[in-house]
Amino acid sequence: MSRLSLNTATCKRLNLAQCVEAATGQGLEAIGPWRDRVQEVGVDQAARLISQAGLRVSTLCRGGFLTSREPDQIAAALADNRRAIDEAATLGAPELVLVVGGLPAAFARMGLPHTDQDTTDKDLLAARQRMADHIGALVPHAREHGVRLALEPMHPLFTADRGVLTTLAQALAIAADHRPEEVGVVVDTYHVWWDPAAADSIAQAGAQGRISSYQVCDWILPLAADPLNSRGMMGDGHIDFPTITGWVAAAGYTGDIEVEIFNEDIWAQPGAATVAQMRQRYGQLIEPYL
Repeated sequence: MSRLSLNTATCKRLNLAQCVEAATGQGLEAIGPWRDRVQEVGVDQAARLISQAGLRVSTLCRGGFLTSREPDQIAAALADNRRAIDEAATLGAPELVLVVGGLPAAFARMGLPHTDQDTTDKDLLAARQRMADHIGALVPHAREHGVRLALEPMHPLFTADRGVLTTLAQALAIAADHRPEEVGVVVDTYHVWWDPAAADSIAQAGAQGRISSYQVCDWILPLAADPLNSRGMMGDGHIDFPTITGWVAAAGYTGDIEVEIFNEDIWAQPGAATVAQMRQRYGQLIEPYL
């Protein structure tokens, strides 16, 4: 279990201290905190809680939402991402996961600052280019702090509102403008399992030294009313974990494996039960194929 990491989104109703306790109680050695849990206690206290428990930080989630076009929105987004980089450095997180953002037309739905012009802006190619440009603006700050920016392609379901990057190939094309130690990619089973080019893209990412994180959860049916919360525990859905894990292992990835689940039923369970279950499923479906 040395590589298994609890992403705190999996135990959304627990605070950071409770997540740390749940992780250490099952013998885990790593944790992947979300920024909301860090900010509840302050980054310095969060770093102490994690280090004193003997855990390492696999990633910090999340930065991103970099598709704005208005100068004030761009400045605010870049400032927030620089704060996220600072937080990652303080926590000792080597990777800052970036959910890159959706179309301006969806900003209102996401509760993001927006203008009247944004509500009609559905130009996907332009949004991707702005995102790439804004990532380039963040790279020097991340490099200075020893944090890699980890691009997370999203399942096409989330293109409009959360992620204009939908494949690993697209993420690798953006990353190619920067050194591997500056910009990497996240392999999340929920987002890549459907992609016919996933095997080749994972191999390419590994050859380039760009795999920042391997995140796992399952694709379950029927989808929840909010598809975002349709992630399931490994083995409860339709993803072939042995095969994808084999691709990741063959690509040379030796880092942590985070379990990141958004699911109302799982959130309603006691955290200790959730972590015990994820440990069991990891042992059955992931660890033998690493």
